[in-house]
Amino acid sequence: MPRLTGKIALITGSSSGIGRGVALAFARDGADIVVNYPSADERAAADGVVADIVASGRRAIAVRADVAGEADVERLVSTAEREFGRIDILVNNAGIAHSAPLEDIPVATWDRLLAVHLRSVFLVTRLVIRGMYARDYGRIINTASQLAYKGAPGLTHYTAAKGAIISFTRSLALEIGPRNVNVNAVAPGATLTPILDSVPPDLLDAVRRSIPKGRIADVDDIVPSYVFLASDDARHYQGQCLSPNGGDVFL
Repeated sequence: MPRLTGKIALITGSSSGIGRGVALAFARDGADIVVNYPSADERAAADGVVADIVASGRRAIAVRADVAGEADVERLVSTAEREFGRIDILVNNAGIAHSAPLEDIPVATWDRLLAVHLRSVFLVTRLVIRGMYARDYGRIINTASQLAYKGAPGLTHYTAAKGAIISFTRSLALEIGPRNVNVNAVAPGATLTPILDSVPPDLLDAVRRSIPKGRIADVDDIVPSYVFLASDDARHYQGQCLSPNGGDVFL
């Protein structure tokens, strides 16, 4: 039986990678989807996700918004609520990648990476959760990373943002209290998405060898954690972090 029938899901950064996989999986499980993409360069990819969802029999729209910007987030959420009436499931998934030693990271790069990963979680959740509280129903899933637990050289800004997302998730879970609104996180391990396109093959091989399962995950290895947390099967999960990482980190 579809587990998300009749639900409305907003997934940030869902034109490619894990976000795309989550959007398609939610639609297969009965949800209607708001696909978010950040810039004109991603418009065709976002439209492709929408087309795939509509072909499966569900409704979907694509909304361009830089989720690090307050005005864009307000427009994104208002568009979703106007088109579908409400948001039942929020997946904060938008992210970008950059690697450099700490001393070589420009301040602007540090600020931008934390804005896209972390500020966006605050901005989108802050608006969406009001409706969830009013209806006494909601599922919020934040994308972290296993690197928040183990760290990684050259990624101090990325791991700082992902660690903060886990702390944000835990604190918000305490704020929510007994309401029928759940907030949890998924911390994927290394996954074959466009974010790895610029990683040298020798570095990818080293990452692969370091994972007990002996391979880098496909998106399909990661998506089921999101589907579970979005469903009522996870009704007693609150403030938790699931980490499909092939044994890279034990939480």
